[in-house]
Amino acid sequence: MANNKSALKRAQIAERNRLRNKSYKSAVKTLMKKYLSAVDAYKANPSTELKDDVAAKMSEAYSKIDKAVKRGVLHPNNGARKKARLASKLKPLNI
Repeated sequence: MANNKSALKRAQIAERNRLRNKSYKSAVKTLMKKYLSAVDAYKANPSTELKDDVAAKMSEAYSKIDKAVKRGVLHPNNGARKKARLASKLKPLNI
């Protein structure tokens, strides 16, 4: 346990940051899964509605990844890699 006030405060800040980072990472994973399921649905049955849904989910995921990188939750290369993997799933479908 912390022995002085500054160490106690640092422990509290570290816990606050850990919870914030965890929520960002969880949200990124969730949005990526939603995007991938939308791509699979579009692949199975191409239609304009599903195409718009894929584009919206991709935008959401990109936005959250960029925000996590900006906040320092993800390393810039990690964010770029995640975005590239999302884009590579869509490329064969010629959208």
